[in-house]
Amino acid sequence: MRNDALHQRTVRKLDFLLLPFLALLFLFNSLDKSNIGNAESAHFTADIGLHKEDLNTAVALFFTFFVALQPVGAALGRRYGMVLWVPSCMLLWGISTALHVWVRARWQLFTLRIIIGCLEAGFYPVTVSYLSLFYTRFEFGRRLSLFYGQAAFGGALGGLISYFVFSRFPEQRLQPAGLDPEVSTRWQSWQVLFLLEGVLTIVTALTGYFWLPHSADTAWFLTVEERVYASERIARDRSSDPELSTVDVGDDDDEPVFNHESRRLLNPSHPTTPLAGAETRAITDDRGLTPHDVISAFLSPNIWHILACNILSSIPVYAFSVFLPLVLAPLTKTPSPALVNLLTAPPYICGAITLYFFASYSDRKQQRIAPVLVGLTLLLVGLTFVVALPTSRAWAIPRYLGLNVLLSGTFIASPLTVAWISGNTPSPGKRALLLGINGWGNLAGIFSALLFQPKYAATGYISPFWWTLACVGVAMAGYVLFWRNLNAENERRRQLLLNWNAEELENEKLSGTGPFRSENWVLSWITIGLKRVESAQWAVEWLEEATAGGREGDDRITFIYGF
Repeated sequence: MRNDALHQRTVRKLDFLLLPFLALLFLFNSLDKSNIGNAESAHFTADIGLHKEDLNTAVALFFTFFVALQPVGAALGRRYGMVLWVPSCMLLWGISTALHVWVRARWQLFTLRIIIGCLEAGFYPVTVSYLSLFYTRFEFGRRLSLFYGQAAFGGALGGLISYFVFSRFPEQRLQPAGLDPEVSTRWQSWQVLFLLEGVLTIVTALTGYFWLPHSADTAWFLTVEERVYASERIARDRSSDPELSTVDVGDDDDEPVFNHESRRLLNPSHPTTPLAGAETRAITDDRGLTPHDVISAFLSPNIWHILACNILSSIPVYAFSVFLPLVLAPLTKTPSPALVNLLTAPPYICGAITLYFFASYSDRKQQRIAPVLVGLTLLLVGLTFVVALPTSRAWAIPRYLGLNVLLSGTFIASPLTVAWISGNTPSPGKRALLLGINGWGNLAGIFSALLFQPKYAATGYISPFWWTLACVGVAMAGYVLFWRNLNAENERRRQLLLNWNAEELENEKLSGTGPFRSENWVLSWITIGLKRVESAQWAVEWLEEATAGGREGDDRITFIYGF
């Protein structure tokens, strides 16, 4: 029986010593991603002699590299471990943020944004995968909301920091062609902003080297007893199937869906075989990646479906992380940079609070997709208000309230999608790569940069809002289809297991070597093609190593997907 005092003591330490620091890392990740929008509200590009369109190009370049390198960043983070990889990347992008102070040319701006995009790639999947090493699946959603909520809180804090900086360092209107040599030694408000946020990021990164443990076994803030318990509870949680409280396996007095043996294998209420020490370390350590993890992740059909939904539903997240100050400027009678940035705080606070309540409900009900759909409905309601209301300043307050509703639903889909992936992927290596592939959802950042062009500012960005509304509607339909497909796959597995005996079920559960056989034709054709190329024999051997042995994790037929 679980020692409740030990459990509460262990989880409390994780909640107060590990989770807040991870949230702090993501907070600065969000600030350094979005601060260029805050700086632009203080005439950043005009002061250095660039066009407003150059800001959109810089944002698009950032997201191009940020998105393309997501799986690479996730793989490297998993290979070298969160403790080494993330603080090192963070240190370098903090320096790059501070270097914005001395930007005077287009190529300098573009280069710095590309560097930051490369360094931030993989940050989110690596840190989320790392977080999943310390919390069980239905503790995870609420903690993830506190972590991901930093994207919303970062927007609010970015606005407040900008308000403070722009109030203390009023802007100096300079020559349109660039900085006036006579006043170039006087710091502009956007220079103070970049330097302040860059230095804070650098200090936080240096602290990370000493604060973060590789696993619960090495956590400096846990006692020996707590370390053992923290590690074993994650191993037990990951060695059972996910979200099975939502799966009807029948009652003893009714006709069972599975025979007695399959019920024992599939129901987490029955104890599983204890894992050996090496197996426990493989599940709970932040390092380790196998060829099988790579192949299984990229050939997973679920990830590509959910990725398309994630891209479309995330467009508002990235659009407003950069462009919200510019969207709010026309709503104010005298749009000073300080006031505009102050107005960005309430919508983000609404988003963070709503996300927390939705994630708590998701953990309690052990449901992910249903809260995602409700959140998208809230987002659609807010978008409808914004596009339906007139853009005149007389309607500024209703439109601002609509933006608050919009931001309330904006941040729900992405973290709960991540929670679904994490909860349905027992292998930590594959989990990290799937989260990296899902990181391609940041393509939404490129689309947002293309949608929210300066030419739409005069009309209150109505056209971009309409396109965003359409994308979110398609995403909602995609999540409904994904739910339907999961039901169909679970039913297919149930029907297969009905014809297996106890020994076959045991083999599938323990080693993925049950009687089911499937051939992936894509992988087969790739292997055949590579065998004809003499210099590619290493790739053939790598593929053979990746496909050797039985099925693992969610590929096993005894695994039932949760919703």
